[in-house]
Amino acid sequence: MRHAVRAFRHPNFRRFFVGQGTSQIGTWLQLVAVSWLVHKLSGSTFMLGLAAFALQVPFLLLTPFAGVIVDRLEPRRVLLITNSIAACQAITLFVLVASGRVEAWHLVVGNLMLGISNAFDAPSRQAMLVRLVGGRSDLPSAIALNSSMMNGARFVGPMIGGTIIAVLGERWGFALNSLSYLVMLLVLASLRLAPPRHKASEGSLWQRLGAGLRYVYGFRPTRSAILLLAAVGFCIWPYQSLLPWFTDEIYGGGSQTLGVIIGTGGLGAVSALLFLASRPTIRGLLRMIAAATAIAGLALAAFGLCRVFWVGLGLVYLVGAGQMFVAASTNTVLQSIVPDELRARVASLYVMSFIGVAPLGAFVGGWISERIGPPHTLVIGGLLAVCAAGLYARALPAIRRDIRPLYRELGIAGEREAQ
Repeated sequence: MRHAVRAFRHPNFRRFFVGQGTSQIGTWLQLVAVSWLVHKLSGSTFMLGLAAFALQVPFLLLTPFAGVIVDRLEPRRVLLITNSIAACQAITLFVLVASGRVEAWHLVVGNLMLGISNAFDAPSRQAMLVRLVGGRSDLPSAIALNSSMMNGARFVGPMIGGTIIAVLGERWGFALNSLSYLVMLLVLASLRLAPPRHKASEGSLWQRLGAGLRYVYGFRPTRSAILLLAAVGFCIWPYQSLLPWFTDEIYGGGSQTLGVIIGTGGLGAVSALLFLASRPTIRGLLRMIAAATAIAGLALAAFGLCRVFWVGLGLVYLVGAGQMFVAASTNTVLQSIVPDELRARVASLYVMSFIGVAPLGAFVGGWISERIGPPHTLVIGGLLAVCAAGLYARALPAIRRDIRPLYRELGIAGEREAQ
């Protein structure tokens, strides 16, 4: 397990881990409050899907351009701006909810503003990790621990949020989230980072964007992994937007029950990420993501048909574990092999392929669920993910053959180990 925590040797990473963890717990407090309020105010699964769409569509439309900008700027400066904007958004929603003037469309617009900020925040965080740990040697540990922290917040935050909403009211989810952003801003100001070792790339915005696209989509292993990740983002990730319906209509619960269900998915994600962090090498990850996708897809389809609460929790655990293993493994491989001058652009394409396509899935899922019902919608999404895993598995021999020389060049694998 020493491999799992070696990134904690670096003080900058430790401080960032604490600040980001606090902020992420606050974010999930607010997300539970938003989801529950949208359901309570509108009673529409379409509005639930629209709220999720508004939060995540900026990742699809803006993140590739954000990556180009972050590669030209200092990532910490970008993070100071994005966290300040997010704090203002949380305070605004707190005022609306506390005054009793909030409407469902306010929450949708608030999600859109937060999504725009997050489109620049996500690639900045990914690009800064390598500087927090002083190089590539501890980068896989940093990625896995950072992802574990964010999904640990996804486990803890919804449970706390559900309880706070039930006891104190929805407005406190927004108030506590505002305070959590202040913690993150203080942490960012305290970091002592060495200047970047690479020069900013030359050329126009479109030329620099094209360089990132060619790197990711011009190489079969990265292209195949990123397309499988996009299938997971479209077919599986949007299930969360329909969870309030299952909580209310199938399990007869309230905000606390919703927090438990979302948190169980987060626990599954953390379990997968701790396993990933304990691995001493990235070898074998491209082989394992096909199985993880198939497991998550089958579990999602089964959850759509499940009517027993505790069985449903077990299935949500598998969904969370499978989808996050695919996401974190893909990110670990990409960040381990990418040149530093392309790091933010590649990170932005990773974010776009996972979180960016999720709003399309949420929007389509909300539209379909209005016609055939949420249970059958999840069944269809899960089975489509299984099909994507099958197509990826068929290409795996060629993927392993193409990645092997690069792994050897980087010293990641020996003669017979790269895969």
